Amino acid sequence: MSGADELDEAVALANGAAHGARRGDGREAPEGGETPRPRSGDAASGTGRGAGNRTDRESGSQTRDVPGSADGSGAGSGTDGGPRGGSPAPSPDDGDELAAPDWVTPRSARGGGHRSGRTAGEAPSHARDAPWPDARTHAARAAGPLPSLALPLDQALDHTLGAPLDALTDLPSFDTSAMDGWAVSGPGPWSLADDATGTGILAGDTSEPRPLPDGRAIPIATGARIPPGASAVLRSEYGESEGGRLRTTRRPQPGTDIRPRGQECRSGDRLLPAGTRVTPAVLGLAAAAGYDRLTVTRRPRAEVLVLGDELLHRGVPHGGRIRDALGPAVAPWLSALGAEVIVTRRLGDDAEALHEAVATTTADLLVTTGGTARGPVDHLRPTLARVGARLLVEGVRVRPGHPMLLARLPERQEPGTGGGPLLVGLPGNPLAAVSGLVTLAAPLIRALGDRPAEREVFARITEDVQGHPRDTRLVPVAFAPAASRARPLHFNGPAMLRGVATATALAVVPPGGASSGSDVQVLPLPWFAW
Repeated sequence: MSGADELDEAVALANGAAHGARRGDGREAPEGGETPRPRSGDAASGTGRGAGNRTDRESGSQTRDVPGSADGSGAGSGTDGGPRGGSPAPSPDDGDELAAPDWVTPRSARGGGHRSGRTAGEAPSHARDAPWPDARTHAARAAGPLPSLALPLDQALDHTLGAPLDALTDLPSFDTSAMDGWAVSGPGPWSLADDATGTGILAGDTSEPRPLPDGRAIPIATGARIPPGASAVLRSEYGESEGGRLRTTRRPQPGTDIRPRGQECRSGDRLLPAGTRVTPAVLGLAAAAGYDRLTVTRRPRAEVLVLGDELLHRGVPHGGRIRDALGPAVAPWLSALGAEVIVTRRLGDDAEALHEAVATTTADLLVTTGGTARGPVDHLRPTLARVGARLLVEGVRVRPGHPMLLARLPERQEPGTGGGPLLVGLPGNPLAAVSGLVTLAAPLIRALGDRPAEREVFARITEDVQGHPRDTRLVPVAFAPAASRARPLHFNGPAMLRGVATATALAVVPPGGASSGSDVQVLPLPWFAW
């Protein structure tokens, strides 16, 4: 049995065990200090609608209102996956699913080979109520790298190299002076060369320097070509010219302050492998090596669909409506993860507008906020069934954020797209949506963008953290990497953003909780440089 087969079998067994352990009423046990919610997730406010979910996106990508939504502004379920209008929450085992869950699925959705040497993955089977680590694995294996393209250097930042970076020339391409001073020949004393007038040899001088005879010196600038016959460079602070002679108290050893040709690399040397993230330093190296364009993996194009008529997109909440907190947050979060966000669209609770957006998207990734439950105005699941999408992950054993989902839309006809677009359905409660971003969107964007796998980071928790009896919890923390400590933050309920707004990471708290002083995995937030 291959490693991939063993992983899928383990996931299927874990999923089966999870179903056997599910409570009959589909509700979670209460967490300490948090309001219990239906498994499908009713609102933290107890109204069947979440509080403080999403607002329109102001920067980085276009924001567009869609006609037909309430006053042109409403979108999203506003729940952590719960039904709308207060109707009872069905169990995740109830019907009303997409076309039959395929527990054993053809393993062909990942697409072409991985250019950084990793084996191309295989499409995971439908994982329902998946353990949190398995859900992240499913998301990482749901897609392969997008096609490569050549971009000018000024457009390649934050992409991933789609081909190795090999030197096009020796670096440096000629012997060059590392300091301002004098090029000298021999052990000295030295007299100034006959042509040692004015500024001497300057960087960028295209004329061929004359040979320097033994016992002679000539002024030279940093980066200038070393003349034939020169044995060293005497720094300007160590010498003084007087009466046509060069006086010094320090005699440089042969080769001092000369950068020999090819010191950094020879033409054809492998500088960086495919799969390397293009940072400012990588751009500098590529330019020095002679590149005008880089072959990079295309970043996934993402589109954000904000759902729900209860949302306001400006002003103070009033009249039973709430401000959209996710519209302004999700698109920049996706950008920080490596996606190129095309547009944020506010669709309200308009089933036809949602169907049109999903069926006609040109993006590689759709991210929806709210509407992941089965309430009367939760149109996401019926829309996915209508367009013939296939669920890959349906519910994750994580709090908050259990009702998140991952689906693949039908394959597009354009060549080189590597399969149909993917859709990540985020719950409507803000912290639950953040949970969906780090659980499903982050590993998926890494796979699409051919980014290196995220390394696991652990820290010592400084306080007891109560856990869920069955599920993983994601808790905002102040993470101090130098001390490897993580301090839990307050305001960590599913409808809250106050805690994560001051956090630098999310702590992964296992079922049962974590005691003070124990080590837990932490997920640094994408903008936290540590």
